[in-house]
Amino acid sequence: MTDSANTVQSVWGCLKSFSDEVRELQGTDCIPYLEKSLSPLQFHREWLCPNRPCIIRNAINHWPALHKWTLDYLRSSIGYKKVSVAVTPNGYADAVYKDRFVMPEERTMLLSHFLDIMEKKTMSPGVFYIQKQCSNLTEEFSELLNDVESHIPWMSEALGKRPDAVNFWLGESAAVTSLHKDHYENLYCVISGEKHFILHPPSDRPFIPYELYQPATYEVHEDGSFSIIDQESTEKVPWIPLDPLDPDLGLYPDYGQTKPLNCTVRAGEMLYLPSLWFHHVRQSHGCIAVNYWYDMEYDMRYHYFQLLDSISTVAKKMDQAKSGSNVRL
Repeated sequence: MTDSANTVQSVWGCLKSFSDEVRELQGTDCIPYLEKSLSPLQFHREWLCPNRPCIIRNAINHWPALHKWTLDYLRSSIGYKKVSVAVTPNGYADAVYKDRFVMPEERTMLLSHFLDIMEKKTMSPGVFYIQKQCSNLTEEFSELLNDVESHIPWMSEALGKRPDAVNFWLGESAAVTSLHKDHYENLYCVISGEKHFILHPPSDRPFIPYELYQPATYEVHEDGSFSIIDQESTEKVPWIPLDPLDPDLGLYPDYGQTKPLNCTVRAGEMLYLPSLWFHHVRQSHGCIAVNYWYDMEYDMRYHYFQLLDSISTVAKKMDQAKSGSNVRL
């Protein structure tokens, strides 16, 4: 074995040991339940600082939304409003399709029309999902604000700031959020139905593939067919091509080194999803949720992740150069 091959093997061994030790020492091999929200100090000490997810029960029991927000209520109270809806042919918005990173068609439509599609009263091609993430609860659904909290008080105190965005989610069961990570501390609250998460800690980064893709957008035609329109002037986008529901370990064998965490968040429960955790999301049909995005602190934890990302990229390039395969991120 050459010195170069020895070096590559040694780097991958170190990365694997690092990932295993994080799971063992940080307890990131399961998603624990808390029966109530903690004090800001406790939450900061036990969950924020260790960057560990948890599901909190009884944290939003006082929200009127839990007993008010049905599809009938939304129709009668704000069905007249126009809202932003993502439309895709297959349920995958902001995801890799063949050799493109494809974003949904963003359609503005009456909420009542969207609810007709949800309830199968109207047939329309594609999969529909209210998923706009620019604080759409405050921007497009402001009439619902009194039924929830504008922020989560104990989280705001723990972090010393208010959320950057509060988002409203409602969609079909076929709508899927592809595997990705965010630079936010995320409190994800399910109002009705349930959400199914697949999670990976940031320490799994070496074994999660990234590639560069031409960005594009779906476009729906009058006959119901979809086409993909390239965004020619936009730089390529790094994204994860792997589907954790059916991972192609022949193409991405390193993913077999990971141990995905699966959890279900049900109505009345809140998931704390820490910053930089990879996540893939599905839901029951008609699930309604609200989430709070608090911008992460760009402290040493962020820089350590950037270092891990750089080492992983270099190790992958060395490994693939050695084997003569196409270089991926």
